[in-house]
Amino acid sequence: MMLRFPASLRHRRFRLLWAGLAISLAGSQMQVWALLWHIRELTNQPIALGGIGLARILPILVFSLVGGALADTVNRRNVLFITQSMMALTALALAWLTLQDRIALWQIYLLTAVQAVAIAFDLPARQALVPNLVPPEDLPNAFSMQSIAFQTGSIVGPALSGLVIAYGGLSYTYLINAVSFGAVLVALALIGPVAQQVQAGVQARVNLDSIAEGVRFILTQPIIWSTMILDFFATFFSSANTLMPIFARDVLHVGAVEYGWLSAAQSIGAMIAALVISQVEAIRRQGPIFLISVVGFGLATIAFGLSRTVPFAMLALMLVGASDSVSTIIRNTIRQLQTPDYIRGRMTSVNQVFFMGGPQLGEVEAGLVAQLFGAPFAVVSGGIGCILAVLWTVRRWPQLRAYNGDEPIRAGATAD
Repeated sequence: MMLRFPASLRHRRFRLLWAGLAISLAGSQMQVWALLWHIRELTNQPIALGGIGLARILPILVFSLVGGALADTVNRRNVLFITQSMMALTALALAWLTLQDRIALWQIYLLTAVQAVAIAFDLPARQALVPNLVPPEDLPNAFSMQSIAFQTGSIVGPALSGLVIAYGGLSYTYLINAVSFGAVLVALALIGPVAQQVQAGVQARVNLDSIAEGVRFILTQPIIWSTMILDFFATFFSSANTLMPIFARDVLHVGAVEYGWLSAAQSIGAMIAALVISQVEAIRRQGPIFLISVVGFGLATIAFGLSRTVPFAMLALMLVGASDSVSTIIRNTIRQLQTPDYIRGRMTSVNQVFFMGGPQLGEVEAGLVAQLFGAPFAVVSGGIGCILAVLWTVRRWPQLRAYNGDEPIRAGATAD
């Protein structure tokens, strides 16, 4: 059986953005896992690892809705130029402080928070830009390819991170990440101007009314709203990434190189799942598939919490990643197709609060539970909580079970 060339990559502008993101995401994932290892070197308290989640989510809660309104008001490509540059400078600051051996825990938290401010503006603009680069029929494939880019970076990044930490030092992981942002900046320059739609007869502004309009839209769309709620609770309970250094060093008794591969395991499974989905022309029964994938996410998390050998832990984490990949692709497709372009940035910003708030607050929760009862208990109980969240969501929004994926797409507005 021959693999089909992904439909979304036939579009030059999306292909450029995708390639730039694939490079940049590898660097970003190097930094994510290096930060956790760095914190574990500075302190052996699990709650300190949970603190990184708090440093990430607070700026998201404060700035995300503003970032969404901005993405619907000004050119999204221009927003990305600024945010990507800001994240590159933050990574450079981490590299310099670490190289000078002058970095403290509070500086890691502060620079992480600054980078999270950039992300609060970056993600709504980036997600809302994708439907401007491909036609609606290729949007599921585009999100599948984005997932592949993310998961490829999440495999290469942690694996390289472990090697760089072991043989070069933490500062070089941050430096490589800073350089990798250049790939996205070059891609944005080559893409050129990108038109986006505006709401007919309405002057776009960044104010409380425009933000409230985005929130009201979400609340009137039960399919979109229910996927956001489930996304939040599933990731809140099943966030095990923060505890990975503790599992590696204190449960599985392995070093930095093995830690890098454990950190990459979820993405190996996720990339396999995304590759399979990229070969599917049309995904039907999207609601049931979404719900089953979240249940699988919870079950695989429980299995990881019970693991005591590296091979079993790797397998469980691969299943975690595969189920999460299916869930992510389907829910992103649902939300983008059911949202008019003029309000996509605001929809994505509300979504950002949920899908980033869940895992980041979950990291705080996992750190607290691990501090009290141990890391394995924190992971297993989180997986159980994820499954309970699915059962509650199905009871609260039964229409999600019937969602097929070919429901009418909401009409957009005129292009500017």
